[in-house]
Amino acid sequence: MLAMQYSFTLPSDYDMSVIRERIATKGHLMDDFPLLIFKAFLHARRDQDRRHACENLYAPFYLWESAEGMNRFLGSSGFAALTEFFGWPSIKTWSVWESRLLPTLAVAVCATREIVQIQPHIALADLQRKEAESVWADVDKHGALGAVVGFEPSTWTLVRFRLWPQYHETFAQAGVQVYEIGHLSIPD
Repeated sequence: MLAMQYSFTLPSDYDMSVIRERIATKGHLMDDFPLLIFKAFLHARRDQDRRHACENLYAPFYLWESAEGMNRFLGSSGFAALTEFFGWPSIKTWSVWESRLLPTLAVAVCATREIVQIQPHIALADLQRKEAESVWADVDKHGALGAVVGFEPSTWTLVRFRLWPQYHETFAQAGVQVYEIGHLSIPD
């Protein structure tokens, strides 16, 4: 499995209803994309009182069964149209260590993403085990509807991604990006 995300930072005065409308009209086009486990159409609005976002963002997050699905999407006319509208993004990818998705995933309304630097010379097997336990704990004990942790060895980072049924003030922490979910594509 592979996790993938790109992000577009939009001007502070950008009308985010344009993004919400784009998601509403185009989101369903990914619902049956081959080898896609899910795509979360994410956005964040600069609104420190509500979501603690410092920037306006459009930042979809994908979970792929394999690199073949990701490559098929990146070569598609849909991705080409996206780059015509927003520009050519830098795409982050992670090899997935663990994921857990509940059957109720479709009711998620917000997501959190944390990218963490891995300390040099750490025992990766121990870190992987600890992060996998965190995935299960967030779903079983903390109310997440889905959780993914992935590893990227060229930058020595990991991503912690969670999908939630509601927003909690505890999400607003340094290093944690909170997003609203405009649409969740989950193929049958």
